[in-house]
Amino acid sequence: MLFRDVIELLSRTLEQDPLTGEMREIETSRQVFANRRSVRQSEFYAAHMAGLQPEVMFEVRSFEYQDERALRYQGRRYDIIRTYDRGEMTELVCAAALNK
Repeated sequence: MLFRDVIELLSRTLEQDPLTGEMREIETSRQVFANRRSVRQSEFYAAHMAGLQPEVMFEVRSFEYQDERALRYQGRRYDIIRTYDRGEMTELVCAAALNK
């Protein structure tokens, strides 16, 4: 199986500002190799009925996925709306992010 695509998995953590003491959200990213796939037709229609618009699916190695809720691919941000763990591989079904 070829992993031809590179995605950035995005995670957010809370960090305290040392000067003000205020909590702020920090986004970090890490790159992983993935396989870009089309969303299955049945999944597309089921998600659409629930008000979601899945656009793309990525397969990543399960040990590399750490419950991130967003990713970036070719400069575009996506929300991860569903995951499916298939043992060695995890599918990430994504929709275009509303919050950039």
